[in-house]
Amino acid sequence: MQDSNDEGSIKSISRYPTPELAELPPDVRERIENVQEKSGFVPNVFLALAHRPDEFRAFFAYHDALMLREGNLTKAEKEMIVVATSAANDCTYCVIAHGAILRIYARDPLVADQVAINYRTAELSDRQRAMLDFAVTLARDPQAIGESGRERLREHGFTAEDIWDIGAITALFALSNRMAHLTNMRPNEEFYLMGRLPR
Repeated sequence: MQDSNDEGSIKSISRYPTPELAELPPDVRERIENVQEKSGFVPNVFLALAHRPDEFRAFFAYHDALMLREGNLTKAEKEMIVVATSAANDCTYCVIAHGAILRIYARDPLVADQVAINYRTAELSDRQRAMLDFAVTLARDPQAIGESGRERLREHGFTAEDIWDIGAITALFALSNRMAHLTNMRPNEEFYLMGRLPR
């Protein structure tokens, strides 16, 4: 288990204790082991949130409901929302981790960095830029969301359900960003190189 006083260590995953896999409830351990088998490593977010197994289950259930849901947003577009809004919230963990996933889904080694630094100048479609305008407004200034923003999305072909998806992904990752800040969650080194070289 990580030392809860180890927040100064560069190798610390979290300010809070992170459990060993053997200590976890079987369903939580199985989820983490499945991710490890698929990716070759355990993303630190899984270990950090496993500090509270009930909240781990709730977070990842909502994550899967949104990010795996069939709809009109591509997997890459969902990750664009995560990267842009996490950048707006200065969340290093989520920008690095989801930037890696975005590069893979988009098959583009440049797009995640562009979106994280300034999505307005990134090489995106007008549709995607409108989507990120809405998401970043919701992330930074939620009371500013109005009918004009929704209308702009409709003009780009987004349905009411798509707009819900954009907003819900933004909201979930606002939670994730804040938990990453709270815990001082450290990105895995593996994320930095993922999707940067063409296969």
